[in-house]
Amino acid sequence: MILLKKIALLVCLLAIFLLGESCGNAIGSNSAETGATSQAHSPPVQSNIKSEPTYVDAAKATFGSGKAEINVYEIKQNRYNALHSGQLISITVTEDFLIDKQVKNEQYSNPNSTLVLKNIQLRKFNTGLYDYSMFSSVFTPIERDSQPHSLKVSGSSQDWCGHTYLQLNKEANNYRYTLHSYFESEADQNQATDLVILEDELFNLIRMGPAEQLPQGKFKMIPSVNYLQLTHKDIKAYDCEAEKGSYMMEDGTPSKAPLDQYRIHYPELNRTLTIVYNFNPPYKIMGWDDAYPSAFDQKVRTTEVTLQKSKFIDYWNKHQSLDAILRDSLGIE
Repeated sequence: MILLKKIALLVCLLAIFLLGESCGNAIGSNSAETGATSQAHSPPVQSNIKSEPTYVDAAKATFGSGKAEINVYEIKQNRYNALHSGQLISITVTEDFLIDKQVKNEQYSNPNSTLVLKNIQLRKFNTGLYDYSMFSSVFTPIERDSQPHSLKVSGSSQDWCGHTYLQLNKEANNYRYTLHSYFESEADQNQATDLVILEDELFNLIRMGPAEQLPQGKFKMIPSVNYLQLTHKDIKAYDCEAEKGSYMMEDGTPSKAPLDQYRIHYPELNRTLTIVYNFNPPYKIMGWDDAYPSAFDQKVRTTEVTLQKSKFIDYWNKHQSLDAILRDSLGIE
């Protein structure tokens, strides 16, 4: 569980968010990630898919301001036989996405398009002398009735030894994954695996709300791409068990802050992931713990991720030298 000495910080961040920048009004079919400097597009193709309004409207209301949400987290990363300090940046934004090609809709000439919530996570830490840089992106349709699975997730990992790239694409009845790796035991792979929920998409499902769409009980899930890359585990669906409840204090009582936690346990991996989030809109993710055996000594250690700064901003328009001051305001290293 996230350390209780951090709970005051979480409450403070909630207050800042509630008093801070507005998320804006709901949007139509346009994605947020366009901006005034983009080339003009023809009107977006209207989807004929009917959506259940609760989570669709929640996603649009939160991320429909024409800006992306940038969250900066402090991280203590479990790697080798220790915890290593670093930083994780999470970017969440809406985007028009082609269902067949599974890429961003840029030309608006293909009618097979849907609005997705995109979450990108950039994780950087060092292990003694050398650096790790990890990246993941997941594309989850907000039209959950007819598109119940994320269309695509990809992840990369770079360190001084080499790098790996992993991508899963949704097909009719399965996910097709492609792996390119520096390591001999993994090499290059192109195989199919089960069409089940992705751990990476949980971060989008929480932000969409309501929390009822989070699966509970026993089911199968594909772990996050960055976890699979760090641990070199088989790329497949694993049995897990999940439960949702109030964020609990160390003394066993519920937190007075409006926080819930979603906990997933993978028996085969001896791994437990706990995500803490605000149960009120916009369902901000305050942090998470990820406990699993370290590579060298197999002792269970816990990666801790804790929110530090948050801001809605049209980052794609902030690419001038003077805009670097925004990195300071967000505490980006």
